[in-house]
Amino acid sequence: MKKLLTTALLALTAALTAGAQSRTEVYTFPSEVLGAEKSCTVYLPDGYDRSQESYPVLYLLHGASGCHTDWTQKGDLRRIADEAIAAGMARPMIVVMPDASGEGPKRTGRHMGYFDVPGWDYERFFFEEFMPAVEKRYRIASDKAHRAVAGLSMGGGGTAVYALRHPELFGSACSMSGLLDMFPGRRSYDNAFQQSVADNSPVALLRGMTAEQLDGVRSVRWWVDCGDDDFLWKCNVDFYTLMRERDIPLQYRMRDGGHTWRYWQTVLPDALTFVSNGFGK
Repeated sequence: MKKLLTTALLALTAALTAGAQSRTEVYTFPSEVLGAEKSCTVYLPDGYDRSQESYPVLYLLHGASGCHTDWTQKGDLRRIADEAIAAGMARPMIVVMPDASGEGPKRTGRHMGYFDVPGWDYERFFFEEFMPAVEKRYRIASDKAHRAVAGLSMGGGGTAVYALRHPELFGSACSMSGLLDMFPGRRSYDNAFQQSVADNSPVALLRGMTAEQLDGVRSVRWWVDCGDDDFLWKCNVDFYTLMRERDIPLQYRMRDGGHTWRYWQTVLPDALTFVSNGFGK
């Protein structure tokens, strides 16, 4: 009987998903802060084009050597979001996937990352230009309760730092396989990027916070996930340990898997459910 119910549920979800009219589009605009054009990919849920409703928003960050299309092309975001929404596991939401790619054929050169580096103030761009532009263009319920941030690897580190520095803006933060401290071992990335990672370590940032700052961090719903075979496992455990020592509630998951898209595809449905449970609370 349990097997029959599971099969029926999967069939119903597939049928509902097949009729979903969600879509993704690319939005490009000029940045005065960066002196360049930047693009993002935006997921719009079924019903967006037929209503005037405002939707909660998830800012979903890619990893190093990636770009704004990674979550749709490699992470299968549209299918996973459609299925989660159709099954009632996630609320209809707008998912905004920004671009923090670097220059060069592997996107790991100059200007990679979510932090400010000399001559490229990406973090200032994100908060002063990018978020306001996106939330003006789309029908987004632009308050803390309806705004979340999540990301993988480099984007997991960006997620943690953005929510630690701006807890007044995000209701939930989800780091997946996050780069939550300095690189373990040598890396061949651009030196400015590597320095920015060291200068913006979530572990170091959390360790140096005042009691008042920690109160703000407690207003964010935190969820951290990392595979047991991931090369970033230790910094994730360190971050979890420090959060517990600072009396900051968080959900922590360590699952079977490594630093792969296959792993992140299995994590994404839970992340969508987690942020959905926080929207409006």
